[in-house]
Amino acid sequence: MFVALRDIRFARGRFALMGVVVMLISTLVVLLYGLTGGLAAGASSAVSGLPARDVVFGAPPGAPAEVSFSNSGIDAAQLAAWRSAPGVGAVAPLGVAMSRLGAAGTVTSVSVLGVPAALLPPLRSGTAPGEGQVAVGAATGAALGSTVTVGTRTLTVSGITADRSYGHAPSVWTTEPTWQRISGATGPGALAVDPGSADTRRLDRIANTRTVSRSDALGGIDGFSAEQGSLRMIQGFLFAVSALVVGAFFTVWTVQRRTDIAVLKAVGAASGYLVRDALGQALVLLLGGALTGAALGLSGGALLSGNGLPFAAGFGTVAVPVLAMVLLGLAGAALAVHRITSVDPLTALGANR
Repeated sequence: MFVALRDIRFARGRFALMGVVVMLISTLVVLLYGLTGGLAAGASSAVSGLPARDVVFGAPPGAPAEVSFSNSGIDAAQLAAWRSAPGVGAVAPLGVAMSRLGAAGTVTSVSVLGVPAALLPPLRSGTAPGEGQVAVGAATGAALGSTVTVGTRTLTVSGITADRSYGHAPSVWTTEPTWQRISGATGPGALAVDPGSADTRRLDRIANTRTVSRSDALGGIDGFSAEQGSLRMIQGFLFAVSALVVGAFFTVWTVQRRTDIAVLKAVGAASGYLVRDALGQALVLLLGGALTGAALGLSGGALLSGNGLPFAAGFGTVAVPVLAMVLLGLAGAALAVHRITSVDPLTALGANR
């Protein structure tokens, strides 16, 4: 690192400018990671937080079952087949519908979930809903014991739950019969199950259902996959830009130092030492820029989340983009500094003149 650190001190302006570029890209990536996590939670936390391992989707006879909460339907025969199958653990009906909640003079778009008490989010106060009752999150603004309208039904708030949402709408929770009256459905849309030791593939063939893990079931939320896929693609482009920018910088820097590298080789420096020295230089630049950018991204995300932006900060929000930036940047730098191995030490003696 002797030569690398002297280079950084000698050309501090160039390295500072490059560090700022890495910092800005890291800030954007961290903000985008936090936004992706926040949007994912806003679209799916009601499903991802269910205390069930798998979700079962159904379809009528003759139609293939697909992973879609809006298109799925479970009839009485399918429910009975799952409940009576040997080895299956808990089987709970799960209904999801979009509606409007009127409370305290305001109307809010909400997602209504019809579930048994075992699938409710943690209750902060009150009790699980019974017939004609609903449990709501604090984000809805409804008070415990108050009367609200959900769709065309008037219900009593029996409990306040931890905030959950589905399709970016706050979730309210009620019993399956009450949910059917609100949604107009004749049965649950899906099942939340613990398959235990049962052969789920065989059950799916018999009952015309499709069983997926809870995480895979998130793809059945309308717009979830498209939203997350778009954000992931932008993240990938930012990582690619980072690798290209860092690689281009070190390519130019290596060309400008060609004579210096030749002198070092002429006095006995091995190519491997010079390559390691150059990669160490890139690592210092990348770590400094990426960590500073991550800190700025977290600070900016915390500030924006206070203004309603769905930003979710966590260890992965910082660790994943910083690690990816450093590794991809090093890959770009490695492609650039391989030129060091091709520098002829005779260049230092003027053989090219």
